[in-house]
Amino acid sequence: METLIVFILIFGAIVIVHEFGHFYFAKRAGVLVREFSIGMGPKLLAKRYNGTTYTLRLLPLGGYVRMAGLQDDEDDELQPGTPVTLTLGADQKVTRINASQKVMLNDGIPFEVAQSDLQQDLFISGYENGDEDNLKRYPVSHDATIIEKTGTEVQIAPVDVQFQSVSILRRMMINIAGVMNNFILGILTFMLVAFLAGGVARSDSNQLGAIQADSVAQKAGLKSGDHVTAVNGQKTATFIDIAQQINKYPNKQIKLTVKRSGQTSTVKLTPKATTSNGEKVGVIGVAVAQDHSVSAKMAYGFTYTWQILTNTLSTIGGMFVHGFNINNFGGPVAMYSMTSQATKMGFTTILNLMGLLSISIAIMNLLPIPALDGGKLLLNIIEAIRRKPLDPEKEGIITLVGFALMLLLIIAVTWNDFQRFFMR
Repeated sequence: METLIVFILIFGAIVIVHEFGHFYFAKRAGVLVREFSIGMGPKLLAKRYNGTTYTLRLLPLGGYVRMAGLQDDEDDELQPGTPVTLTLGADQKVTRINASQKVMLNDGIPFEVAQSDLQQDLFISGYENGDEDNLKRYPVSHDATIIEKTGTEVQIAPVDVQFQSVSILRRMMINIAGVMNNFILGILTFMLVAFLAGGVARSDSNQLGAIQADSVAQKAGLKSGDHVTAVNGQKTATFIDIAQQINKYPNKQIKLTVKRSGQTSTVKLTPKATTSNGEKVGVIGVAVAQDHSVSAKMAYGFTYTWQILTNTLSTIGGMFVHGFNINNFGGPVAMYSMTSQATKMGFTTILNLMGLLSISIAIMNLLPIPALDGGKLLLNIIEAIRRKPLDPEKEGIITLVGFALMLLLIIAVTWNDFQRFFMR
């Protein structure tokens, strides 16, 4: 149960931060954000503020931002014969349309729709109180709301506040904002991890950190702060070099060239044998040196993010050379398994996992695949080059194909993860 709660919190935080990026830049660009939902599925709570309906939904996984004019925004078109209830303002303009059977408006006018346009001409015509001999037409307020069949009340979406009505540069910024926010979340999380850990590992240095009590290193006289410049004559510029050389000699005597306070000496010792990944390796009981400066902790957010970015891109690029390997991908099952392990190791490890997943999701979203943010950005670039938008029908087909491919990949990855973690 603890793992499930942590998983929901991690995944929820990543998604909300991502969607908030789209939300914030859409609002800045003048695009109407009709709904900002936390969670999926049936609605639990709803509150309208400044033109946006904020909803909390039953399933605590994910969320979405519903922008006016996008394909995932429901069509407000009211079919002829639809029974609705209208609320009129002092100027006799419609301010509220109730198309739901779940909500009752005591002061509304019963109305049967004959024709409506809630995007351009902003009107609704039909028959009031069942009087089919008298066709009435009412203008609709620009900021009117509609209670949809599901019972959710949102603002109508006139053309001037739709996504396609803003400039191409603003649309590009809206599309990339979610990815940008995930990178920011990852960077800040890694900074926090570094501060909580008290320092940053200096793996690029050959300086030794803490020496374990009663270890081979302590008995040989090694001290924290020593620099190991060579192992058996092999130069070691980094801590990784030192570890790799020592690992080669389990239960075999070696010579370390040690520099301390400007003086160089030779230390002989025999690494203790231990098993790692099924192989015997040598260890002497030393930790990597830590940089405790504030600047190092701040920089860690950027350097570790860059490391994840380059490693991920290298893996993706390798698939074009060595072929596709589904084991390079991880879905919800893999995320849950990693969350389970992180939960056992404490709060700092959980934070580190959240940063890792946030950066990984940002990178995947950047891929130029339709239905992902990177695919939407690619379509924006094509539109900018052509100086005219793609045909909406063709764009819809491209997005649908991309979504289908992504769905197939998610299913395949999830099944592969299930086999790896639960059927081995």
